[in-house]
Amino acid sequence: MEPFVKENSIVREIWGKSDTVLFIFAGASAEFALNKAVDWLYFTGKLPSDPLGRLFSTVKYAKFIVFSPMNKANASIDALHKIHGNVEQNRGAKIPDWAYRDVLFMLIYYSIASYELLERKLTYREKEEVYNVFYRVGLRMGLKELPSSYNEWLLERAVHLVEDLKPSKHTFDLFKQYKKHLGSFRYKMLIESQKLLVPKHVKKLFELSDFSLLSIIIPIYKFSRNLNLDTFFKNLLLPSEYKTQINELDVRF
Repeated sequence: MEPFVKENSIVREIWGKSDTVLFIFAGASAEFALNKAVDWLYFTGKLPSDPLGRLFSTVKYAKFIVFSPMNKANASIDALHKIHGNVEQNRGAKIPDWAYRDVLFMLIYYSIASYELLERKLTYREKEEVYNVFYRVGLRMGLKELPSSYNEWLLERAVHLVEDLKPSKHTFDLFKQYKKHLGSFRYKMLIESQKLLVPKHVKKLFELSDFSLLSIIIPIYKFSRNLNLDTFFKNLLLPSEYKTQINELDVRF
């Protein structure tokens, strides 16, 4: 059976490493909170009540799609689309198409940014490959007006950042929930990681400085992987009760 993502794809390498995936969602968690459609994430109440649980649920969906045969990946995308359809029906309104695109754009951007932070710079062809995988996800979900290429996406991504992001009461409440569920130290690590990952416009909206303490720690972390000490650093990012879920991030379906 043909895989949804080719065996030797850079996307499998990116999403097959738990540390990269954790950074993807560390960065995306800031942008999620700023999005003008964040009220949809509050409608069911599941995100503010259990932000870490929702993170791992979202990761599981994404990883399953990346590492599954075409038919199973498409079925998973269809199921995800149906879940959102049920939420729309319950609320009596439709999630804006641009909001779906924003989420897709976040996954593209932070997949590239996180891998480059922890591993190496990607080639243009590899970045195109990342874009094309999520482009196919978007097409399967029935999204309209998706950029046809990575270059076009870069232009539209810049427009989306300006037009679709704005601090709101949900923004600040969501960050309060992050702090509540992570604790002060891990919440600080979340903010420091966001400084290294988020675009300048997001950094400006949050009034984040350019310097991050993690810029000192990450080189040490990279070295620790050679000594198999990286689990210690991963446990610094998330509470111990999520140890099993953290380890499962390294599992390829």
